[in-house]
Amino acid sequence: MVRISRRKFGFGLMFSVASASVLASPAVAQTGVRLRNISGFRYARWQDYFDNIKHGAILVDVNFRALNYWSEDESIHRLFPTSVPISEELTRTGRTTVIDKKENPTWTPTASMLRRNPDWPTFMPAGPENPMGTHALYLSWPAFRIHGTHDTRKIGRRSSQGCFGLYNEDIAQLYELAKIGTQVVVL
Repeated sequence: MVRISRRKFGFGLMFSVASASVLASPAVAQTGVRLRNISGFRYARWQDYFDNIKHGAILVDVNFRALNYWSEDESIHRLFPTSVPISEELTRTGRTTVIDKKENPTWTPTASMLRRNPDWPTFMPAGPENPMGTHALYLSWPAFRIHGTHDTRKIGRRSSQGCFGLYNEDIAQLYELAKIGTQVVVL
């Protein structure tokens, strides 16, 4: 007969409850893959942030490190984990719009990024080392983007220089859904 102590039983129970909650997370439901670094998600309603969703709507919640997308006809709602800026001074909040979209974007760090990180290159072509990943949505705020990343450790963390990073699979999906003119709110 196998004897289990109360401590082992308690740890086993905590582990099984935690595993069930991770497997039931929105990211797992969307991708079928268990992802790391995912922050607590909060379901958001577009009506709380937008008057309408003409051209679609994107809500980036910095505190929850999550990005919501709603289609104009309300038939599609997606929730993605995201990286957010590493500090408050790099975080811009408010309203903006998607003004351009690019597959395989190049990257040119801003002057302030180069001051903070003098060893960075001044330009990086598209490719596997490019921090912009496979796709990018350009916002009406200069130098701010919603883009992919090859460094998946950054997702769900305060790790960016101002942009909002998604897994490359997620940004590819958002890239197909979002149109130029999509409204964006960052809070």
